[in-house]
Amino acid sequence: MSYSDNHWEVGTDIGGTFTDIIAIRRDSSEARIAKVPSRPDAPVQAMLEAIEAVGLRKSEVKRFVHGTTRVTNAIVENRLPKVALVATEGFADVLEIARYRRRDLYRLDIPPKSPPLVPPERCFGLAERLDHEGRVLKALDEAEIERLVAWLKGTGVQSVAVALLHAYANPVHEKMLGERLRGVVAHVSLSHEVNPEAREYERTSATVFNAAAMPIAVEYLSELEQRLPIGPGLQVFHSAGAMVPISAVKRRPLVMAMSGPAAGVSASVSIARQLGCSRMLTFDMGGTTTDVCLIVDGHAEMTDGRMLGDKPLRQPMLAVHSIGAGGGSIVRNGPGGLTVGPESAGSEPGPACYGRGGTEPTITDANAVLGYLNPETKLGDRIGIDIAAAKRVIAPIARALGLSLTETALGIIKVANATMARALRRVTVERGIDGRDCTLLAFGGGGPMHAAGLADLYGIPEVVVPSASSAFSALGCLTADFSFLQQQTLRAALDGIDLARVSERIDALIADASAPLLANDVARAEIQIELVALMRYAAQNDAIPVSFTLPLDIARLKQDFLARHHELFGYATGEPCVIESVRVQARRPSTTIVSRPATAARAVSTATRTCSFDGCHDVATAIIDRASLAETVAGPAIIEDAWSTVVVPPGWQARPDTSGNLFLTRRAA
Repeated sequence: MSYSDNHWEVGTDIGGTFTDIIAIRRDSSEARIAKVPSRPDAPVQAMLEAIEAVGLRKSEVKRFVHGTTRVTNAIVENRLPKVALVATEGFADVLEIARYRRRDLYRLDIPPKSPPLVPPERCFGLAERLDHEGRVLKALDEAEIERLVAWLKGTGVQSVAVALLHAYANPVHEKMLGERLRGVVAHVSLSHEVNPEAREYERTSATVFNAAAMPIAVEYLSELEQRLPIGPGLQVFHSAGAMVPISAVKRRPLVMAMSGPAAGVSASVSIARQLGCSRMLTFDMGGTTTDVCLIVDGHAEMTDGRMLGDKPLRQPMLAVHSIGAGGGSIVRNGPGGLTVGPESAGSEPGPACYGRGGTEPTITDANAVLGYLNPETKLGDRIGIDIAAAKRVIAPIARALGLSLTETALGIIKVANATMARALRRVTVERGIDGRDCTLLAFGGGGPMHAAGLADLYGIPEVVVPSASSAFSALGCLTADFSFLQQQTLRAALDGIDLARVSERIDALIADASAPLLANDVARAEIQIELVALMRYAAQNDAIPVSFTLPLDIARLKQDFLARHHELFGYATGEPCVIESVRVQARRPSTTIVSRPATAARAVSTATRTCSFDGCHDVATAIIDRASLAETVAGPAIIEDAWSTVVVPPGWQARPDTSGNLFLTRRAA
């Protein structure tokens, strides 16, 4: 696709509290940034308001990429429409059986498992059968399809999930049903398209999630297409760290799950490569959640899935770990002491200090009480800071604890930082990485305020706050590659491998992954292919990723697997090896160039403000406009722009570079 140089490219990230936007003009790399309050009931309207907030008309936008947590939130909050499930006869109860694991091993007062995604009365057992290699054991006949059609019409559902036994090996029966059922129900989700891999429970769960997300996604994406008619320039960020066309997302809306956090990680990968950081931890603190991810040698960690709402969501995605501790997270004083989140004040009414009617204390209110937020200006010229309101909502907790407002606010920040430190341990210690060897990249609305305190607690020596930190995920939407990913079970033992069969399957996956790009006018010569084999020993359960190239060199692949296994687990044996699955990513590298994004400067009316820090209360603290900072500044200091506040506590210093990044380090004793 090609656009005139004077057109604008826009990236947006729809968060639980704010919708962030960054717009870039192609002919000059000029960048504009803004935020508007999110509209959970009208996300498209929020995006259009964001376009207006950066001073653009819809007609000037020729490329629009957005990330969103809309699908994720619907799953977590259990706001999904009714779905019917079609499974192979004898396997219709796969969701009810689930796995043997209890939700909580030691709590007998709650059910061992949460209710199935689809109740038994909406599950249908279809008389057909394939074996694990895809051979037809019982053919699907017309009479059985007619029986299913009659049953489906009686359910009244909008969506149906079809997850037949071993359809990943041969989708012939699912394809037959897909053709017939599209005239019966509005939305049909087929497991071989959503998650063509073994593990019946996880594959079925993902297919049902996808079916439930289809009405939500199709309605809102269709509205976006109608109100912003720019054709192939309209794209969505997906959870594997790249952007895809809307046409592909409508069939597989599950790829939008965790797309907002993934966009921030994508931008972080670019920063890690530019700075030459071998190990970087991303710290994205927004209004509702904090998201962390590990980047090693310029590549973000990937995972084959995660749990959402106690249910498995199986598909390749960036390994982002999320916790309910954002700036708007509500603070409570319970029997065990102070807790933060996961409940959030959201965008309406938001934290009390925003002056929009909030009545419960939040992390942002604690930051306001400590003096970190400027009461004399408006965030992005829209939201003022009401310090008195923040003090009112924190006062009851302070009285209950017998502490001053300042001591209580510092306690809230300590609890929040401890909660976020546990998230960092999940992506470092539990993966054999020493987090103290990492650089912390802090972004999002709250990340730069908490970064130094979190680094102190965790023992991280350096923090980087990137330019455009408050809209970093929106920036990631624009700078990411145009890409699509396919992963499929192969199950090929290396000993005696049928290279012709394996190569044929890989070629088919490459064609499937490339198709959405070719359909959106990407030349075949521009498409790069990345190949990963998920491998294991024959007696193992879980596989590990090993990159490879074509033509497939089996000896080299085995050698690389053994080396990776030894690196992860400390040993490698001569046991037989198996290629469990193959992951193919087709990508066109990004051509978007961003100069240092222009963030509106705050009018700093005073050179100092009274702030409080751990062990240091009511200190005259330097207030510095970020755009004017040209040399190293020692803490305590507050560095501000229109949407971002960077806290430099005592004992720390901040140094800018020519690209607009800030480097926070501890001062020598």
